[in-house]
Amino acid sequence: MTMKLADYLSPLPFCAVLRGITPEEIEPIGGVLAEAGFRILEVPLNSPRPFDSIALLARHYGATCLVGAGTVLDPADVERVALAGGKLVVMPHCDTRVIVEAKRQGLVCMPGVATPTEAFAALAAGADGLKMFPAEALPPAALKAWRAVLPRGTLVLAVGGMRPDTLKGYWEAGADGFGTGSNLYRPGAPASDVAVAARAYRDAVRALPARG
Repeated sequence: MTMKLADYLSPLPFCAVLRGITPEEIEPIGGVLAEAGFRILEVPLNSPRPFDSIALLARHYGATCLVGAGTVLDPADVERVALAGGKLVVMPHCDTRVIVEAKRQGLVCMPGVATPTEAFAALAAGADGLKMFPAEALPPAALKAWRAVLPRGTLVLAVGGMRPDTLKGYWEAGADGFGTGSNLYRPGAPASDVAVAARAYRDAVRALPARG
């Protein structure tokens, strides 16, 4: 059975953005994140040797995690993600050419959107979910307004500046999950520090009000 984006939002509705990570760091960092419950692992393409890192993540954690690339700007890079074993393409913007190519390659695609216009264009192109970005510049009230018009069941992750203490407002406004980068991992950070940050996010999610 083909796994969908929603399947990876449990046990923890988070995408870990590992911007700046090197292949040498992948196994220990990926390990502590998987242990904490993260099931979506993204290596932005403006990281050092990103395709090597994606290949290593896919090899070690691809059986249980959705692994792929972020900051995908060029449709030509989509095939490179797939050849590295990645199954996910995340973008900071809504370039329908990238979305169409990701779906042609059979990958999960989550483009960045900041307006309803971009959101509907992304969905029409085949996006599997929407990355509300940058969330720190878009208050929960914006997401609540989006929810009034987006198709029922549209997956929306709030990404950008998310901290354990800022999740609740977006959750209550209808976010299905979150993405976090530098508040979780910084280049060169030891796995022990990332583990502490990961547990803080896990505990914050557990404290969120239950959905009806």
